[in-house]
Order: sequence, then structure tokens, then C-alpha cells
Amino acid sequence: MSWQKEREQASAWFAKLREEIIVAFEALEREAPEDLYGTAPSRPSRFERLPWRRGDGTRDVLRPAQDEGGGEGGILKGRLFEKAGVHVSTVHGEFSEGARAAVKGASGDGRFWASGISLIVHPKSPRVPTVHFNTRMVVTSEWWLGGGMDLTPMLTDARRSDHPDAKSFHAVCERACAPHGADYYARFKKWCDEYFFLAHRNEPRGIGGIFYDHLNTGDFAHDFAFTQDVGRAFLEGYVPIVRKRMSETWTEAEREEQLIRRGRYVEFNLLYDRGTQFGLKTGGNVETILSSLPPIAKWP
Repeated sequence: MSWQKEREQASAWFAKLREEIIVAFEALEREAPEDLYGTAPSRPSRFERLPWRRGDGTRDVLRPAQDEGGGEGGILKGRLFEKAGVHVSTVHGEFSEGARAAVKGASGDGRFWASGISLIVHPKSPRVPTVHFNTRMVVTSEWWLGGGMDLTPMLTDARRSDHPDAKSFHAVCERACAPHGADYYARFKKWCDEYFFLAHRNEPRGIGGIFYDHLNTGDFAHDFAFTQDVGRAFLEGYVPIVRKRMSETWTEAEREEQLIRRGRYVEFNLLYDRGTQFGLKTGGNVETILSSLPPIAKWP
């Protein structure tokens, strides 16, 4: 397995970006009104950091015989963010025979290396949208980059494509794509809309964003620069929405709608999400992988 320099660049960037996001989220926690939500904790919370090694807490058959990497989970349960997970990992090893056919470039040689950052935010307020973001690099007998970000408003009105939050979020996504490919935004927006779709309910998960996978144009510098710009765009796209909405009051009916919408989120992540499946199949940390699930959800 080669591309050592590129792997080092990618893993270092994901770790750096993760720290920037944690700093930004903790700042938002401090800015949030102390008593608006009427629930503990009244003081701002900070991220709990949870280091793990590949195979920890999984079945013995997945436990590596030697060090094969790991990562650090980061969980915040606060007054603004009811649950936020911001994680980074770098792992390597070998796919099982049964898993190789489903992974690009792994059918003949099952060895792999993967590094990435992933996050999910479930705000307390139904007026602050849930958000998801990840970027990653995967190496088998080939290499590629992937990731994206998408927004899931909880309230019916906010799920309109012409809602101000949807328009501002997509504008940031489009600006991130523009320098790298004339068709990137249209192509990756469409991919996001198609991917984050609950087929069994015939409905989208949220208002979309951008999503891409298996990106390898043959020019790593170009593809990595795009992935970095997507990472930088995340905070630009999400933080202003949080600041604008976090002081708004809400009703019990809106909280109920939020919890039911969260149930849809659970359904997608357990039924369709490829990142969840990849993490579990490669001996990732189960608690970190499933931290994408909200702390409270309902089904009508």
C-alpha cells in the first residue's frame, strides 16, 4: 500500500479541522442563553474526549492482533447542543473475505487504510437545524476522497428549499465547489439529494447540501484541496444559522415535531448510511459510530 505522503497529509488535516470545529462549537455553547431552554445544564458544556483503538469493544474476530490505529471521539451534551459528536479516526487493516466485494479496490487485496472526520449535531432547540458533516480518505489498491455536509431542519416551514437557512447553507456549498469544477455543485447536490433519501417513506431526510464519494481525478492535490474547502465551508455554512436561531423560543408542539423528525433520522442511519456500515465492518468504535443517533426521538 503506497501514497504514504498523501495519507499523512489527509490525516493531519482531518485532525486539525476537528479541533477547529470543537473550538467553534464550545464557543457557541458559551454564547447560548443560560435560562432560555429551562433545562440542565445551566452552564456551558465542553466536549468529552474518548480515545479508542481499532477493535475495542467488538467481537474477538474483529480484534486486531497488532496496533491498527484508532481515533478519538468527542461528545458534547450541553444547553445548546443536546448531543453533538465530533470524531476523528485513522485506521488500517484487512477486510474480511465477505466484505471485500463491496469496497472499491479491495476484491483482490483486502488491505485498507482510512482516515476521516465525522460529526453530527442534534440541537436542543427545534428551531436550530440538525447538521451532518464528514470528509474522509480511503486507500485500498486505489485511493479516493469523499464526504459532504447536509442540513436537516426539524420544522415543516424550515424544510422549504426557499427558506433563508436552506438558501444560505446551499450558497456556501456552491462557493466551496465553484473553484474546483464547473459541474461540482450541481452534481454533488444531486448526489446528496439522492443519497439522503428515505426510500421506505418516499421522502428526503432534510434539505440536502453536497455529497461526493470515490473522488479520484488522478490529481491528489486538486482533490485534496477541494476536500479541504468543503471542510472549511462547514463552519461558514452552519455557525451563522445556529447564532441566528438559538435564542428563538419554541412551543411544545414544535418540540414534538422535532422528536418525530429525529425518528426519521434514526431510520436513515440504521437502514441506509454507508458510513455507519463501513465503521462497524472495519472494527470501529461502536459508541462513536452510533453517536449519530439522537438522545431522544419519537415515532407517532
